[in-house]
Amino acid sequence: MSIELYAFIAFTFLLAGFVKGVVGLGLPTVAVGLLGLTMPPAQAAALLVAPSMVTNIVQLFSGPRFGQLVRRLWPMLVMICAGTIACAALVPAKMMANATPALGVALVIYALMGLAAVKLNVPPRAERWLAPIVGFVTGAITAVTGVFVIPAVPYLQGLGLDRESLVQALGLSFSISTIALAIGLAMNGELLHTPVLWTSALALVPALGGMFLGQWLRHRISAERFRKLFFSGLLILGGELALRGIL
Repeated sequence: MSIELYAFIAFTFLLAGFVKGVVGLGLPTVAVGLLGLTMPPAQAAALLVAPSMVTNIVQLFSGPRFGQLVRRLWPMLVMICAGTIACAALVPAKMMANATPALGVALVIYALMGLAAVKLNVPPRAERWLAPIVGFVTGAITAVTGVFVIPAVPYLQGLGLDRESLVQALGLSFSISTIALAIGLAMNGELLHTPVLWTSALALVPALGGMFLGQWLRHRISAERFRKLFFSGLLILGGELALRGIL
């Protein structure tokens, strides 16, 4: 890779980490979306593994309800793994390589839901059957696009968790999704190249730097205004990626 591409990767993860530090999510979405401008989603997802895993683990252990959340969310988590690995094994490699429009559509849907402030209300009686479906669909989308926010994030937001538990639940879901994505990429040979592993490890530095900066600024800026800017930018980026499959 060229010096310019390394610089773009560093900037991407710095920005993605900053967004995660402010709103508690968005690192994989921003990183894969921006990197999708220069490379296939599968390659972008491979670079995501180390930064996503470490930042999500930091977020995961930021609260005291780890065991409680695991007991409640395990059906979704298991099916995230099943959906990701099954899709990685069954979807042809050629389709994976041409998944940029699918990534764009996923980003557009997520951005529109964010701008519309869509909030689901998941009743406790529905969790038993809805959680596995949400998990499997999230895993399938993760395998193709490298983005693991749809529909897991809206589902978790609809469980009525307090803010601290929600942040920890997101960290748990993203950690499992990252592990499953790494397994799927390894199955297709995307993680078996030393340069990819090395670049992913290097990307951890700007990602953590951006995350800590975002956390520092979290209480010094308007969260609502930042959220609107974030989703507006995501909508534009997703639209550009989606149009690549048409134009």
